Amino acid sequence: MDQRLQELAAYCDTEVMLAVVGGKWKLLILFYLFRGTYRFSELQRALPSEVTHRMLARQLRALESDGLVHRTVYPEVPPRVEYELTPVGRSLESLIGQVESWGAWYREYLREMAAKGED
Repeated sequence: MDQRLQELAAYCDTEVMLAVVGGKWKLLILFYLFRGTYRFSELQRALPSEVTHRMLARQLRALESDGLVHRTVYPEVPPRVEYELTPVGRSLESLIGQVESWGAWYREYLREMAAKGED
């Protein structure tokens, strides 16, 4: 276990969860990886264009370091790299499903509020 994860053990549970999956893109990356294994370029195409190559690489490295994502490098030319969820990463499926459900509910709420304002 690396030093960062050892330090997280001293925090409250919510802080630990936010430290591991917090950030602008980690939940969305995990959301796509629930659908299956992705190559880096496939994942980059699936994400919004504002996710830069560097940012995606950093987020994937962090998720790998925290044990949520497994990176496989195939010894080919050019090298092929694939990302998939580990069992620890898969354990977040229900949480991310709840986040997605809440997002759908909230979008509908915003539509209703906008429609009421147009009366």
